[in-house]
Amino acid sequence: MNPVDVVVVGGGVVGTSAAYHLAAAGAGSVLLLEREDSLGTGSTGRCAGGFRHQFSSEINVRLSIKSIRMIVSFQETHGLPLDVDRDGYLFLVRDQAEWREFLAGVELQRSLGVDTRVLSPEEAAEISPGISTEGVIGATFCPEDGIADPSGLTLGYATAARRAGAVIETGVEVTAVDVRGGRAVGVATSGGPVTAGAVVNAAGPWGDELARTAGVAMPLEPIPRHVLVTAPFEEAPQKRTLVIDATSTFYFHREGGGVLMGMGAAGERPSFDLTPDDRFIAEELLPAAVRVFPALEHAGIAHRWMGLYEMTPDRHPIIGEVPGVRGFFLANGFSGHGFQHAPVVGKLLSEMIVDGKATTVDVSSLGLDRFEKHRLVREARVV
Repeated sequence: MNPVDVVVVGGGVVGTSAAYHLAAAGAGSVLLLEREDSLGTGSTGRCAGGFRHQFSSEINVRLSIKSIRMIVSFQETHGLPLDVDRDGYLFLVRDQAEWREFLAGVELQRSLGVDTRVLSPEEAAEISPGISTEGVIGATFCPEDGIADPSGLTLGYATAARRAGAVIETGVEVTAVDVRGGRAVGVATSGGPVTAGAVVNAAGPWGDELARTAGVAMPLEPIPRHVLVTAPFEEAPQKRTLVIDATSTFYFHREGGGVLMGMGAAGERPSFDLTPDDRFIAEELLPAAVRVFPALEHAGIAHRWMGLYEMTPDRHPIIGEVPGVRGFFLANGFSGHGFQHAPVVGKLLSEMIVDGKATTVDVSSLGLDRFEKHRLVREARVV
């Protein structure tokens, strides 16, 4: 393969966003490599597609503010189709201590200009008719939150990247990052070596494996999560409001004529195994579903799958150049929030590589060295 200025590893939404923004910012020749035969087949293709402002950390709220603007204006900006629904996120809170944390989060979000609202249980039921408010202390709702099509955004950025001059190749596996003299100078691939001035690691849950080939270790764990989609049923919600039961992390939203839903499991363990757990579905997820939205008792399961969350200890991404390895940039560990933050992260990477510094959002606190320096940035609202 010919030498390039920047090689991006990973064809999910973060990788395609990075490829587009780099090419559009004048980074020179940009090459994206994806080991599968199609783009967006990893975590991106298995996610629920939600985007929200309702986070507990300031940096996540700031990332959301910038990124969501890019999502909702994507079709107008690029002239490419993208399905977007803004029916809001509704958090249901049943624990008093957790409610105090949510109220603090609302105060933070409002201070940054986000229209987050505090609702009574009765007002929450008006937003999402049919939910059970038993035990609910209160709820928070942001009408600016919503759902977008993960495949549409990924392929849209890929199209925009190609228009800007980037080259995208699928079916090419990157096996190692080539580091010489403390600098990333390219990658080894199944199709031969590629010389590059900079390397972007956008390999999702496999990002740590790739980084280790450069002598870099990331505290990154792949956590499998279930997603179920029901067949159409009469009581399905009319709107696509994404409802989250805060304590259990169960969530659902309308999908077609049915509902898409999922939930984290207690005692989750790192694994790349994507085999659905029938016991968890039958004994934990579905009972939680019926408790939150009783009408789901009448819905049949049409599809089910598992995807991977790439979790870091503080539930924030690792973004930026690796200390001690010049030219090697990380965009990993999004802890379930990669889809919604991918647009702005691609822009931030282009600023780092082309301009030498990210300016759209200050992400200096999200570097890899925060773990070594014990400067973690905690996020409590992981769904």
